[in-house]
Amino acid sequence: MSDIRVIGSYISPYVRKVLVFLETKGIAYEIDPIAPFAGNEAFARLSPLKRVPVLLDGGLVLNDSSVICQYLEDKFPEPSLYPRDIAQRARARWIEEFADTRLADGLIWRLFYERSIKKRTTGREADEAVVRQAREVDIPAALDYLETQMVADGFMFGEASIADISIACYFRTAQFVRYEIDAARWPRTAALLDRTWALPAFRKLARFEDCSLRVPLAEQRGALRAAGASLTDVTLGTGPLRPVAVRTT
Repeated sequence: MSDIRVIGSYISPYVRKVLVFLETKGIAYEIDPIAPFAGNEAFARLSPLKRVPVLLDGGLVLNDSSVICQYLEDKFPEPSLYPRDIAQRARARWIEEFADTRLADGLIWRLFYERSIKKRTTGREADEAVVRQAREVDIPAALDYLETQMVADGFMFGEASIADISIACYFRTAQFVRYEIDAARWPRTAALLDRTWALPAFRKLARFEDCSLRVPLAEQRGALRAAGASLTDVTLGTGPLRPVAVRTT
């Protein structure tokens, strides 16, 4: 059994960010891949905002993907996933924040939530006006900004970092509802996504993500274990799904 445990779904971009850190740094962990907006009373005690991911390292409990990633970087500094130059590190953290807020708002809460999660948690159909606003206005505006931040080749700060990982995590989840970036309009961003998704950590996690999407909820733990995921013995994902769109971090 690993001392490090993660609570959260493979399809969550916030959870994926943490898992990419763990995989890239070669840190052993177990995961309780609870469904989005699930969680029993034991989960609520660990996550008072009822958000994922949650990371447990022995007796330490951490919430918020950015806090968790910084903790993992401090405890396991190699390979580094933050630029070493302090100015570049600050810029990378800003890109992470931009992804967690602006990208998340368009790609996750206006697109993925409406098209994939809303009906399952509320019983209501997607609001197509919200989806259209996201696809035609919000996401393109975010991409216009990101394109100005990209380099011609390679990753944003030389080696793959929290900046590249954060951006790629949100666009990966958007792929689940068939959103694809227009490579002719945003070529540098599209190329960065392809390079980042090709990293070993993203490729490994894609197997578990695809498994989570294909298999009914009641069968997911068994299917994920059969696919090679290292799962916790006990899940905190029992109880009814929460019908309110609580944002994860």
